[in-house]
Amino acid sequence: MDASEVSSLHDAMRQYGIPGNLTPKDPRNQAGPWQVVDDAGQDITEVTLAAAAAALRRQPQRGFVIAR
Repeated sequence: MDASEVSSLHDAMRQYGIPGNLTPKDPRNQAGPWQVVDDAGQDITEVTLAAAAAALRRQPQRGFVIAR
C-alpha cells in the first residue's frame, strides 16, 4: 500500500472499528510503502485491507416487513 491510500484506509479503519496502526515501512520515506501493524508489531496489512473492503461493500439493511 502506498502513501496515497493511507488516508482512505485510516478513515475506514476508524469508521468500522478495525484495529491496527498505519506506519511507513521505512520511517525516513513517508512517500514510500506503508503497512498496518498490530500492538505486537506484527504486519497485518492484508487482513486489514480485506476487512476494510468487506466493510465498505456492506450495504445497510433497510426496509419494511409486511405481515400477511
